[in-house]
Amino acid sequence: MELSPRQQQILDIVKAQQPLSGEKIAEELGISRATLRSDLSFLTLAGILQAAPKIGYTYAGSQVEPFLFDETFHTPVSQLLVPPLLIDQSTPIREAITNLFMYNVRAIFVIDEQGLLIGTLNQKDLLRGSLTTSIDQTPVAVCMTRLANVVTVTPEMNILEVAQLMLKHDLEAIAVVEKKNNRKIIGKITKSRILEYICEQATTTELNR
Repeated sequence: MELSPRQQQILDIVKAQQPLSGEKIAEELGISRATLRSDLSFLTLAGILQAAPKIGYTYAGSQVEPFLFDETFHTPVSQLLVPPLLIDQSTPIREAITNLFMYNVRAIFVIDEQGLLIGTLNQKDLLRGSLTTSIDQTPVAVCMTRLANVVTVTPEMNILEVAQLMLKHDLEAIAVVEKKNNRKIIGKITKSRILEYICEQATTTELNR
């Protein structure tokens, strides 16, 4: 496992001054906290840093087996796909809200007449849409996040890359689309599915020791 130059700088700073908050680390590096987020997430997931609320980051050394790390975090999302919840753009807002809670999902993907992605809906989108006086007649196309602002991934991307995108854009679920057609949905990947998979692999490794 190789660290980037910035990740190595983070480790050096934490080792010298631990415990250290994310804001302080960003200040030491002269970058924003948002820019630093993906590196801190990576180092924490890898078990190199530990994060404690109201205390900050401390150096833990790598607690993850190198084999486990390489095999797990470089797993392509094609192996973890789950079925997406798709609805037509003409679906009334009330029906979309019902589906969101009935199927217990964090995101609904909106498609056009050809079955191609044109937007997404999450709880915030539907809450905004529900402020209208006619949610039984108003289509979800009115309140959905449109394609230009939708984050998607392709099947060959690994789960670490996808997890970093989720953190950067504050997403619970991302549509997985064909590499040659970024509007053709073949599944979705969720934050909970990634965490579940990491725990499964860690448990299996521990049992096989």
